[in-house]
Amino acid sequence: MFLAPGSSLTRWVSVSVRGLRGLSLFSSSESSSNWSKVVSDAEKIVGYPTSFMSLRCLLSDELSNVAMHVRKLVGTQHPLLNTARGFVYDSKNNLQMRGLIVLLLSKAAGPSHAASELLTKDMVSGIYPSQRNLAEITELIHTAFLVHRGIVNLKEWTVSDGPLKDMEFGNKMAVLSGDFLLANACTGLAELNDTKVVELISSAIADLVQGIYYENYYNVEDGLGDSVDTTPWEDQAFLSHGALLAKSCQAAMQLAKHDREAQRLAYLYGKHLSLGHKLNSDLQPFVKSRLGEMTSFSLSAAPVVFHRQIVGKEKWHQQLQEAKTLRNQLDYSKLLAAVKSEKGVSSAVDLCRYHSNRALEAIQAFPSSEARSALENIASAVNKF
Repeated sequence: MFLAPGSSLTRWVSVSVRGLRGLSLFSSSESSSNWSKVVSDAEKIVGYPTSFMSLRCLLSDELSNVAMHVRKLVGTQHPLLNTARGFVYDSKNNLQMRGLIVLLLSKAAGPSHAASELLTKDMVSGIYPSQRNLAEITELIHTAFLVHRGIVNLKEWTVSDGPLKDMEFGNKMAVLSGDFLLANACTGLAELNDTKVVELISSAIADLVQGIYYENYYNVEDGLGDSVDTTPWEDQAFLSHGALLAKSCQAAMQLAKHDREAQRLAYLYGKHLSLGHKLNSDLQPFVKSRLGEMTSFSLSAAPVVFHRQIVGKEKWHQQLQEAKTLRNQLDYSKLLAAVKSEKGVSSAVDLCRYHSNRALEAIQAFPSSEARSALENIASAVNKF
């Protein structure tokens, strides 16, 4: 059974400078340690460490040739180099989280009544081979976009970023590497032989592209009102950070022949977990740093966006001017104090808790198991600051 008998939901159907922006979920050693334990325990449940999930592709002969060229970037400041290092060693266990969630949901849901007995025999650790392939595909797509996001905007290039020829070469490698990973993901997607899954993941790729476009070109200062309206931020964050996981979770249910309700709840879990994860990441500089400390943060981070909506354009521009140094650079400690003086941070904290609770709510529809407990722990960890 997908829905736990007698449960309430059974009755109620309801970066580098630029390249690695938003990867770290926890910054404090205590929170990082707790998060690492949650992830480590979850990986044991699905059968193998997901930190090596895309290793098969990363060690292919074709990508090895690309890696030889990437070595030429050693000694430069191109973001692609730090991105590549993150694939080999990531102490915060964030790079492969999407694949882990897909595998945990697949195991938590188990086989459906519609699945054939022959198909069920192919399961390993309670997960279909096609679902494991989907988890790898999800990670390859995410990795490809991480690589692409490391491309330097040469219009903003300065001498401090390194020699121009290094930046140009790094950009070529970022495009080539990202395209290669994305091509492999699309090939694997076609081999799943499920039209609906292809449509879901293809639409997630389109959402990613649209979300990144909005991040780069949408002026978040436009249309600010006097009250906090979180909808535009959530819509944009979902496109760039949530659509891939949400639709991959739904696709995992489709591969196991689960019904629409199971797919809907899996989608909701992925959606709300992603948004909670993004909010937690955006909040770290504001909840961990002390006033006066040197820190930096994105001006499109949720607390800043909500702060601007509260104070309005005029006051926000005034605060920006007051935070600028003689060299026309931002003094982030002053800006941090300004953001903390209003309710932008508390609004983001409340929204993070909301999405964490919604993810927990969605996962309660699954039967009780180790996998479900792991998913609950992950959703709860997102709510820790």
